[in-house]
Amino acid sequence: MRFILCFLALLSGAASAEKLTLDRIHSDPSLSGPGMRSLKVSPDGARVTFLRGREDNQFQLDLWEYNLKDKTTHRLVDSKVLVPEENLSDAEKARRERERTAALKGILSYSWSPDGKRLLVPIAGNLYLIDVSQPDTARMVASGNVLDPKISPQGRYVSYVRDQNLFVIDLSTGKEKQLTTDGKGAIHNAEAEFVAQEEMAQTTGYYWAPDDSAIAYKRYDEAPVPVVRRFEIFADRTEVVEQRYPAAGDPNVLVQLKIVAPDTGAIRDVALGDNQDIYLVRADWSANSKALLFQRQTRDQKKLELISVDAATLAQKVLITETSPTWVSIFDDLRFLADNKGFVWSSERSGRKHLYLYGMDGKLKHAITKGEWGIDRLLALDEKNGRVYVQSNRDAVVDSQTYMLKLDGSTADKPLRVTQGDGWHDSSFARSGEVFVDTYSNPDTPPQISVRSQDGKMISWIDQNELNANHPYAKYLDAHLKTEYGTLKAKDGQTLYYSIIKPSGFNASKKYPVYLSTYGGPHSQHVSRKWGNFFDQYMAQQGFIVWRLDNRGSFRRERAFTDANYHQLGRVEVEDQLTGIEYLGQQSYVDAKRIGVFGWSYGGFMTLRLLAEASDKIAMGVSVAPVTDWSLYDTHYTEQFMGTPKENAAGYDYSGVYSHLDGLKSPLLLMHGMADDNVLFTNTTRMIDALVKRNVHFELMTYPGGKHGISGRAPQRHVYGNIEAFFKKNLQPQ
Repeated sequence: MRFILCFLALLSGAASAEKLTLDRIHSDPSLSGPGMRSLKVSPDGARVTFLRGREDNQFQLDLWEYNLKDKTTHRLVDSKVLVPEENLSDAEKARRERERTAALKGILSYSWSPDGKRLLVPIAGNLYLIDVSQPDTARMVASGNVLDPKISPQGRYVSYVRDQNLFVIDLSTGKEKQLTTDGKGAIHNAEAEFVAQEEMAQTTGYYWAPDDSAIAYKRYDEAPVPVVRRFEIFADRTEVVEQRYPAAGDPNVLVQLKIVAPDTGAIRDVALGDNQDIYLVRADWSANSKALLFQRQTRDQKKLELISVDAATLAQKVLITETSPTWVSIFDDLRFLADNKGFVWSSERSGRKHLYLYGMDGKLKHAITKGEWGIDRLLALDEKNGRVYVQSNRDAVVDSQTYMLKLDGSTADKPLRVTQGDGWHDSSFARSGEVFVDTYSNPDTPPQISVRSQDGKMISWIDQNELNANHPYAKYLDAHLKTEYGTLKAKDGQTLYYSIIKPSGFNASKKYPVYLSTYGGPHSQHVSRKWGNFFDQYMAQQGFIVWRLDNRGSFRRERAFTDANYHQLGRVEVEDQLTGIEYLGQQSYVDAKRIGVFGWSYGGFMTLRLLAEASDKIAMGVSVAPVTDWSLYDTHYTEQFMGTPKENAAGYDYSGVYSHLDGLKSPLLLMHGMADDNVLFTNTTRMIDALVKRNVHFELMTYPGGKHGISGRAPQRHVYGNIEAFFKKNLQPQ
């Protein structure tokens, strides 16, 4: 009898477990807890600053600090006090779309003065200088839709871009100086062009010398780029936008590199070579400010050069040349040693990304890392103690950990793991490298943030974020489902990683429908051991097997894995996803006739390609903002993998959706934002036309004013409500 009573009690507890709802997922407070972003250790090491959303609006960000001495946390700057109502310029809106922060308001970025006494805070086009000892006395130093503000390395100047020109303010006098004057129309100074922002992770177009003596800046002319006239359809109006959009094979901007002296305003030109059809992907200064180093990439992206320019004479020398039969990746791992002793450089020349130490003459000294593993990025260079810190998935492909290695190369194949919990760690180091902020999570643990010594030992919690009774996720914890991880083999023998969440009340003797979520494209990892995909949890709680698989071409793998899709996007990616679907069909608990697929952007492309190739295996699909013809997408991204349409016409024909459409038989829901300036809405209108001509019936949802991310709480709630409804209608008709 006692056993029966206990069993009934367990059943009662399971029945009473509260499940997630879409309304709750898209409301406040965040189910992840308080949440922090842009974590930085101040230059003086006294505090950790971060951005945090409000309890009543997780998307309105304020600036906070954690004081390392007294272990207290408090808000430094209230964004609503500085700017009660935001009025953003079109340029700022576009920049936020590039950075995937369009849904956010308030303070989205900030920077420290080198002495750790002041903060530079941009908000809604205005620029404020804040004394951390008196944060309530914020001083506006510039207004008028300023972009990309910085405090100079020595703290003498504040710099920013306004109206396509570069400005500085001398903080000793408070006087503003305009350093460039020709920025207007097609001419932009100190900005990164569209494809640089979107595809090269280029967030700035100008670079301070460490001694404040000069600024290197990009000047570009976008007149050669074709003008795309597109409609942005809003609920109450339609705007005709003329956007210079360089589609694959089109001319790019004409770019120049210049050096300006902030005190005199004198400008000098840096030669970029005879071939103007290149990419200027990065620029940096040596530690002693005597050399400007820039990275030049060929249009076909098969060669990248690191070039040193003497700041006094402008004489040049090529220090490093990286080549590849497919493409050379762009990284942000260049670091300079003090006293002009050399620099750290990352390369995939071995087939995996590793670090190397070079002299300033361009001669290789030794490898810092090596072996059958690779780094994600260089986190910190502690030259004093001869150490480097890197992020890597060395111990588990689905994880992110922090490792320490010796700068002298003696531990190149034996890195010391600093972070310990299996799962996902994001580390932000102090400038000295002596402490770091660790943000850790796994699928069952929301982000926990701590300050740690360089050996990984705890100094203090900033936010332990325990899943206790007061946590926003607490009431849903009993219904929370475990994420399992595993591997499959691709047809060429390479390892594919997958994750699976089994539904509530899982019974292995029953057969369940499948919600397959895919991205599938380069520069993205879809299967990772971290917290936060509430919609996956929601769909599993609604009775679906939730499945993800990272196919060949996905991110954070060796080059043999990522290069597999070269010149034919959609071939090996579809092949690998079908390998996953075949595996699912072999499981006794999967209903192989009820497998559906969802994807956004590249994932939307993958959804269409999968349905076109395997409607006999896939019962339905939801495609959001898909690329349907790669000749419509931008130069740098598309040509990296496909070359130009002229040189690879057969590859473009194969990689597009239209040559495969006759195989699309399963139900389809197509969704797209009607003001998308990334994957242009033309991709979907052409798809509509092609389906109509084939008499293929489908469902369509378009979002007035929606950009690529269809951001905003109400639109997001609506998008995912549509996804759920379409899956249930087709896979759970009962």
